[in-house]
Amino acid sequence: MRAAFTLRLRIVTFFFLLAALVIAGRLYVLQVVRASAYSEKADRQYVAPAAGIFDRGSIYFSDKAGNLVTAAGLASGFGLAINPTKITDAAALYEALASYTDLPREEFLERAGKENDPHEDIAHHLNEAQAKEIESKALPGVVLYKERWRSYPGGALAAHTMGLLGYQGTELEGRYGLERYYADTLRREGSSLYGNFFAELFAEVGDLVTARTKATAGDVVTSIEPTIELTLERVIRGAIDAWDAKGGGGIIMDPKTGEILAFGAFPTFDPNQLSLSDPTTFANPLVERVYEMGSIIKPLTVAAGLDSGAIRATTTYYDPGCVTLDKKTFCNFDGEGRGTVDMQEVLNQSLNTGVAHIAKRMGNKTFRDYFLRYGLGEETGIDLPGEVGGLVENLNSPRDIEHATASFGQGIAMTPIATVRALASLANGGFLVTPHIGREIRHTGGLNRKLAFGEGERILKPESAEEISRMLTEVVDVALLDGIHKKDHYSVAAKTGTAQIASPDGGYYDDRYLHSFFGYFPSYNARFLVFLYLNEPRGVKYSSQTLTEPFMALTSFLINYYNIPPDR
Repeated sequence: MRAAFTLRLRIVTFFFLLAALVIAGRLYVLQVVRASAYSEKADRQYVAPAAGIFDRGSIYFSDKAGNLVTAAGLASGFGLAINPTKITDAAALYEALASYTDLPREEFLERAGKENDPHEDIAHHLNEAQAKEIESKALPGVVLYKERWRSYPGGALAAHTMGLLGYQGTELEGRYGLERYYADTLRREGSSLYGNFFAELFAEVGDLVTARTKATAGDVVTSIEPTIELTLERVIRGAIDAWDAKGGGGIIMDPKTGEILAFGAFPTFDPNQLSLSDPTTFANPLVERVYEMGSIIKPLTVAAGLDSGAIRATTTYYDPGCVTLDKKTFCNFDGEGRGTVDMQEVLNQSLNTGVAHIAKRMGNKTFRDYFLRYGLGEETGIDLPGEVGGLVENLNSPRDIEHATASFGQGIAMTPIATVRALASLANGGFLVTPHIGREIRHTGGLNRKLAFGEGERILKPESAEEISRMLTEVVDVALLDGIHKKDHYSVAAKTGTAQIASPDGGYYDDRYLHSFFGYFPSYNARFLVFLYLNEPRGVKYSSQTLTEPFMALTSFLINYYNIPPDR
């Protein structure tokens, strides 16, 4: 009898404790998690009621110390509406409200003349001072209401990464960038603040009992470092202006992890001022456009040749300046031959005939397999929407000429992010990592979840990656603008790229180029990989002229900003 009583007592106690825990959890949700929503509800008691309170999770930058900086959040203010059924003098009312609305006089009078319409919005995003001014006028037929909207404190900073909101039916949804990719996390489902407590209580008990799992709303913490992002964008903008380029962009990534610290492209937009933006700029060219990258692809060819055993750095070949394959002729950038040179000189002097020689020694199948192993024809899996794969069909051609041109980055096209992922394998010891921007989800319930993107697949032997790093370091120390940018205390590996732009009528333009530049440092234990490009710069032919200075400026900035110790 005593044992049975004790058992019943323990069961009852357990259920009381469980109920207490659930009630405590609900109180936490009411008083902490949803406190701001109730605050907004209270505010609305002093003005006309709105249909609902807009809510959405935040997106954060992460500075180098780990502090969070709001990249996308919520701003509060007031909306202004009129009730035409109560307006007696529409012209006078317009004069009183003209400084608060962007509506033209004619449109305002048209709205005010809708005699059977009790509500017409005429202004949004008014601040508290403006609302008090309007309230003090005691104007008949004027209604103020509390509202909340999406705000991007950085303006155009990292706009392509953040994305924007747009209406899908009657609901605001993420349309570009992280706003779209993490929409399920950022979205806040509409629900009454004054629902049946006990119904919710037992629903949550049911969830606990059945261990039902579901996606939980939260905020997104990114790896974008705001100072680095700002610096990258300033450098790119400066290069675009200096060379009157149509556009450009850049990526700064940790090549070992794939974490992206800066990600910017121009032309861009301010998501706070969409009415002033060109909608064609909303798409992110770093993931949604492909380019023939030119000579920055050559290190991938050389690395594949080293890894396959087809060449060594000391392997020599005879450079005639131009080569004809399958009745098609290609030449070095200057059309000149160098005679007998080694593979280091192929990189130092960026010789098209040299990398074509490597591709031929490897054989078309092996060459193709390595380029596909770099992921050049596929999506990277970056956590941004709209990513497209590369155009690498020429790698399937039985003709030698397509493989030769692919070896120096023509005839195949990739997104900037796919190019960066492939090049990162040279900097990280031979791994194909997944580039990513999301770092952590901070759920509204108080739990945090680190985002994982995998270790990355090994695609090159570590000794191959080390050798190509040594060769690219010599490019900077000796060949890049005659070695004037060599750093005495830091090793830097880099390569320029100048690609002819394809004409829609066939062939290539003679006077339009894509300039690119990539590099990483320190060369043998890389902390950062920097990629830059300019689209159709004017009055200049080679990327060494346009992008060397911007790259070196970013390199010096990152070394100082992170206080990277010398490695030589």
